[in-house]
Amino acid sequence: MASSLTTTSAGTPGSEKTFFGHPRGLATLFMTEMWERFSYYGMRALLVLYLVSGGADAATGSQGGGLAMTAATATAIYSVYVSMVYLMAMPGGWFGDRVWGARKTVTIAGFVIMAGHASLAIPGQAMFFVGLALVAAGSGLLKANISTMVGHLYDGPDDPRRDGGFTLFYVGINLGAFLAPLVIGTVGESYNWHLGFLLAAIGMAIGLGQFLLGTRHLNAKSSVVPNPLSDAERKSVIVKVCATIAVVAVFYGIIVAAGMYTLNWALVPITLAGLLIPIAVIVRIKRDKDLDKVEQSKVTGYIWFFVAAAVFWMIYDQGGSTLSLFADSKTTDHIGPLSFPATWFQSLNPLFVMALAPVFAWLWLWLSRRNQEPSTIVKFSLGLLGVGISFFVFLAPIGMAGDGKVSPMWLVGIYFIQTVAELCLSPVGLSVTTKMAPQKYASQMLGVWFLAVTAGDCTTGLLSLAGVDLNGTGIIALQAVAATIAAVAVFMYRKKVKVLMGDVH
Repeated sequence: MASSLTTTSAGTPGSEKTFFGHPRGLATLFMTEMWERFSYYGMRALLVLYLVSGGADAATGSQGGGLAMTAATATAIYSVYVSMVYLMAMPGGWFGDRVWGARKTVTIAGFVIMAGHASLAIPGQAMFFVGLALVAAGSGLLKANISTMVGHLYDGPDDPRRDGGFTLFYVGINLGAFLAPLVIGTVGESYNWHLGFLLAAIGMAIGLGQFLLGTRHLNAKSSVVPNPLSDAERKSVIVKVCATIAVVAVFYGIIVAAGMYTLNWALVPITLAGLLIPIAVIVRIKRDKDLDKVEQSKVTGYIWFFVAAAVFWMIYDQGGSTLSLFADSKTTDHIGPLSFPATWFQSLNPLFVMALAPVFAWLWLWLSRRNQEPSTIVKFSLGLLGVGISFFVFLAPIGMAGDGKVSPMWLVGIYFIQTVAELCLSPVGLSVTTKMAPQKYASQMLGVWFLAVTAGDCTTGLLSLAGVDLNGTGIIALQAVAATIAAVAVFMYRKKVKVLMGDVH
């Protein structure tokens, strides 16, 4: 499939094939990421619906065979799972930099993800949680390294093809995310949950297979371990990991032996860790005495962006939990003669991203030529305001539904607003992270950006574990107000933050 998208580059006879004018290796990475996202978003579209299936919170007339959990527990598990995917990106990057190299790490990640989806395809609660842990760990390993390999394909940051290459790669991400709910979601929700999970495993197997076949087209840098562990460091890491595993095993052994174990004994510590680790990482960077005054100032300014992003992702990522449950139980499943499962709503965001990303790229450039482009701070505040507005709009269908159902166009509109908000905040956040990162933490700061997602999702997880009904009008309104206040605060303090940012604009 990848080879059909390649062309022969212009130049002398025998020139190597290219992928839309880019290095041939981009086709390999494009397809790997597309199939990995296909498996990830397909499983994610099914997750909360499978968890509540067969229970009191499942939609009337829906397929049984799930784990019959409450909506609150399902949302908590979903939130913890998504947060762990992004939390694992940091150790994933560490493995790529210090242990295996990017290429080997991605290969191992592919096998781990495939094993995780295969585990989900086996009925039973124990295999479900094993599968979830494997997919989260594998996704973190892959996410941190595959983008690095895209960068390796080009001749440094000044290669004129570089931005276009990452744009094509981004298309692969959203193409896989768009197709997954339509295929995996339909099969899993309408026919058999575990068959849907199996399709996710098959999708990852296809991606892994073509990656292994196409590795010869990747840059040799992708096989290099940039900063390998010394023997002493390796021994220290092994001792610390084994000691941690032993402590955790003893602790939970005591809990189980005492007959006290419930699911919350696993979910609450993980959720708290997901909140505390991002804080600890930022505090460690902020207190580093090796940073000069300018770098310290930039880190202080970056905290504003981090907190704003955490609030944004707290609401945005409920598209796969709170909004998904509402789609399943409170939204009609047809538009005219077209009927569809609730999982199809999960294809809206990647569809809107592919349609609107070029528009936004053109818009920022058009405004820049007229010296009217909003600053990074203003774009952030617009993103926060947009996601807040989406939940204000959500209050309308919640109030209208009652014991009945509302038009699916309400959710189409909400996902559209959230995508517009995402395009104001997410790409800008990645860019400002690289610009404001201290030289010492140039690579690690992208991991810090992902930790904002972890913090936001863990906040949602804690609310769910506390028994908060996230489909209730009160909590929806509270989150909408919180996002709006955050947007206003970022905008009102934009001059102060701009000073902290120094030469970054």
